[in-house]
Amino acid sequence: MHLIIIGALVIGLSLGLMGSGGSILTVPILHYLVGQPEKTAIAGAMLIVGCIAAFGSLQNIYRRQVHWRSVLWFGVPGMVGTWFGARLSAFASGTVQLLLFDVVMLAAAIFMLRPQKLATEARPQKAGWKIIVDGLAVGLLTGFVGVGGGFLIVPALVLLGGLSMHLAIGTSLLIIALKSFSGFIKYLDVLNELDLSLDYTILGTFALIGIVGSVVGSSVASRIPQAALQRTFAMLLLVAGIGMLGALLLR
Repeated sequence: MHLIIIGALVIGLSLGLMGSGGSILTVPILHYLVGQPEKTAIAGAMLIVGCIAAFGSLQNIYRRQVHWRSVLWFGVPGMVGTWFGARLSAFASGTVQLLLFDVVMLAAAIFMLRPQKLATEARPQKAGWKIIVDGLAVGLLTGFVGVGGGFLIVPALVLLGGLSMHLAIGTSLLIIALKSFSGFIKYLDVLNELDLSLDYTILGTFALIGIVGSVVGSSVASRIPQAALQRTFAMLLLVAGIGMLGALLLR
């Protein structure tokens, strides 16, 4: 139980500190620590992360740290992509989903460990169609394997959307919430088809603890160097990804 509470806090802290990383931790925690089936864990992760991200979004809206044009251009296509990704997941086994999830986790770790050239100030915005296509692609990934895609959304908003890093993190949370809820709604159909159900008591507990973690993370985010946070989180992903791959191969 203590590990579950710690895991929920880490999920919230990650979203509050960096605007990403929630789903990529939630799925393994629900599957390996709580013992939920793969598809149930993916659906539950969408609901948990959606609730935590939505709460964080309210804070960012109040602080005017949300770029609404990017929400429209990136978030709405992302919701469409997530819906289709969730539908496609019905045709794949849980093991295949976890393997792809693990590949995404390891790729995210490597990406975050590489020196980034993301500016702290706003850049010129790129062509709108690139933002839309990127939103659709990240949405498909979200729906299929249950990752919010914040580690992809933040760089995309900076490099394609021309946002500052600070504004991109705030905007990312709202986009994650929209995509997560869109995928979760479609995933309910997938679970019904497979005669699987969700434990809303566990999911609600995770969401509440995660919200506390996100509040703490958001309040201290400006005091901690983002580069150091990113490296630490990347190492955590790398260790978790290697461990998860080993568990999958030993099945």
